[in-house]
Amino acid sequence: MIRVSGLDVRFGRGHNAVHALRHVSFQVAKGESFGLVGESGSGKSTVLRAITGLIKDWSGGIEIAGETQGHKRTKAFRRQVQMIFQDPYGSLHPRHTVDQILREPLEIHRLGGADARVVRALEEVGLDTSFRFRFPHQLSGGQRQRIAVARSLIVEPKVLLLDEPTSALDVSIQAEVLNLLMRLRREHGLTYVLVSHNLAVVSHMCERLAVMRSGEIIETLTVDQLRAGTPDHPYTSQLFRAAYGYDRDLVAELVDDL
Repeated sequence: MIRVSGLDVRFGRGHNAVHALRHVSFQVAKGESFGLVGESGSGKSTVLRAITGLIKDWSGGIEIAGETQGHKRTKAFRRQVQMIFQDPYGSLHPRHTVDQILREPLEIHRLGGADARVVRALEEVGLDTSFRFRFPHQLSGGQRQRIAVARSLIVEPKVLLLDEPTSALDVSIQAEVLNLLMRLRREHGLTYVLVSHNLAVVSHMCERLAVMRSGEIIETLTVDQLRAGTPDHPYTSQLFRAAYGYDRDLVAELVDDL
């Protein structure tokens, strides 16, 4: 479903240029959930933004369902590939009701039966019609993220790009949203690319994952390898150990030039 090959992204020019992605390559099968993990600034979110077309200046290859994507994306692509952002407080228009938020993509893609689609989208994410005419500030963080999920699903995409979809939520709400995403993937046959710094989330959601550092993929492994703690690259081993929390002995052992 997704093939990324030799993806390079640079921000800026000359001495101030930042080489954000370096020859990133991976494939995701139809119906698979694939994770991207790594420290902050490693390029995870930049990969998603390049795939979805939010970054214009990139080189390499991006294919979705066997179709090569150029720098200008079609409306058909926008319907097929949707993105759910990290911050539910910033991704919803504060002056639009939930009804307006969900209707907008239907109007853009000229899909009929808006009333029925809005009601069905709310039901799919576990919200009833009483939420339909509320504003985002009247919703909790978890409810806002459910609306963001509903907005993505309402145009019936095949691919969801998930940029740390639960990191801005309370721990008590995170599991609910993750279980919702797993159910929707199963029911709709969706393909996921999940960006997260939380290895427990990736282990719960994905079958395979790629570890990123300084804009490069340094290792791709299965979730079974993740759970067994048997990566091949020493940086991945350090990352996994750091995920268990602060440890003075571990800090002393960390190597910066791996």
